Amino acid sequence: MTILVAYAPRPEGQAALDQGIEIAKQRKELLMVVNASPGGEKDDPAMADVLDYERVEKLLQAAGLAYELKQFVRGNSAADEIVALTETLPISMVVIGLRKRSPVGKLIMGSVAQDILLNVPCPVLAVKAR
Repeated sequence: MTILVAYAPRPEGQAALDQGIEIAKQRKELLMVVNASPGGEKDDPAMADVLDYERVEKLLQAAGLAYELKQFVRGNSAADEIVALTETLPISMVVIGLRKRSPVGKLIMGSVAQDILLNVPCPVLAVKAR
């Protein structure tokens, strides 16, 4: 089985990664860290750049567990990518980071966390940054 972490280079993404590492160690499961964005003309702050990607990989190596690190930029939302993975792979749990947003922010931008919570077929653990 696999623990899937929805990762973005923000404090809540780091909180999800930290929690995912701990759970994967306890359960002795593979940890899959996914960073995804639809891509496009403008920079997406949810996309990990090369330095952040390398930093995450070093953390995973230091944790001493089996892992996969994936980054998708192929026109799908992060939620769509994560839902698709949970429907095709043996994912036991998804770990997501949450951040506080205004009602207007949620209305305009939508909520990746909400889409994941409502559409994945497995348990979801939502964590907040410290």
